[in-house]
Amino acid sequence: MVDEVNPFESLQEQIDDAAEYLDADEGMIDRLKQPERVLETTLSVEMDDGSIETFRAYRSEFNGDRGPYKGGIRYHPGVNRAEVKALSGWMVYKCAAVDIPYGGGKGGIEIDPSEYSESELERITRTFATELRPLIGEDKDIPAPDVNTGQREMDWIKDTYETLEDTTEPGVVTGKSLDNGGSKGRVEATGRSVSITAREAFEYLDRDISEATVAVQGYGNAGSIGARLIEDQGADVVAVSDSSGAVYDPDGLDARAVKEHKSETGSVVGYEGASRQLTNEELLTLDVDILVPAALENAIDADLAEDVSADVIVEAANGPLTPDADDVLADRDVYVVPDILANAGGVTVSYFEWVQNRQRFAWTEQRVNEELERLVTDAFDAMTTAYEERGTPNFRTAMYTVSIQRVLDAAEKSGLFP
Repeated sequence: MVDEVNPFESLQEQIDDAAEYLDADEGMIDRLKQPERVLETTLSVEMDDGSIETFRAYRSEFNGDRGPYKGGIRYHPGVNRAEVKALSGWMVYKCAAVDIPYGGGKGGIEIDPSEYSESELERITRTFATELRPLIGEDKDIPAPDVNTGQREMDWIKDTYETLEDTTEPGVVTGKSLDNGGSKGRVEATGRSVSITAREAFEYLDRDISEATVAVQGYGNAGSIGARLIEDQGADVVAVSDSSGAVYDPDGLDARAVKEHKSETGSVVGYEGASRQLTNEELLTLDVDILVPAALENAIDADLAEDVSADVIVEAANGPLTPDADDVLADRDVYVVPDILANAGGVTVSYFEWVQNRQRFAWTEQRVNEELERLVTDAFDAMTTAYEERGTPNFRTAMYTVSIQRVLDAAEKSGLFP
């Protein structure tokens, strides 16, 4: 982290910024700034050597006005209550941005998964699933993968839930393996929405993305796939990074080859096709056309934003810019495609997976990608229309006005109970 900014306070500030452009009751806005409930639990799990370890774990259900709570589960040492609350709130407005019928949730375990065996991780995951059992369900709260989790963990959660409930309910989680009811196109979905919104931003700015240079901070699923798909549009990916450092070549890297190197060695560092190595901060301030922050929140604060040289930032991570950084970048006419749109591909295809599970009918990958393209481009158009008509200072505030209004409309039509 560049700056110790509370992500939950960042979310609330973003909502307040957007509310200035809406005719909304102050009490209703306050209601949309707090989670409805947060589970905080301690998991006690037996390790391979017979010892017992405890882990802090969380699940936040932020708002269910538009449908069941939806959101990922992350395994990371930095997981905490404030982060999970913020992430669950961003999920509310992300789902509303692409107009899918979900609320927002998020969960996580405070753990470094690299320090544990697969059997230990399975027991940890199943213990967490047992704690989540009263909350989750295909009509209640639907977890999905996030940082350091994937198909394997979702399969374990699904199996634990179905075993305890004595039922078959594939829609209880999304992001599962194909053999367990997962959807084609889900693995690439977040990176795909990053590439779609990058393309749409360049079209909006009347620029050619095939002539763009790109730097990607964070080379996990979203970053590496987003880089590959932007590269496929003709752009040059000149720098990428992970937690170990960054590699750079002004003539362009091979996004696929860098990913293969990372898979083989555990890091992008040492990739032979690079001309030199950089720090993560140097990557974030490179003179490129597109910057894709795809790591964790608060990667860019106000001080670093002064040195950002990119023309367009596409947020593949959740909350990579602090609110103060947003202000600096808006003043400098840097266009930021916000996380609640740019990385919404993951939850959108999770929705498609959920629909397929409910129908017991699998879609083709072509249909998944076509439907994703439609929803993301429609959302981008709604954002730019709000940006122009409401006179917001940036794309983020514009997108929030659209999302918040959709949640407010749903709440108003439902009424408050009792």
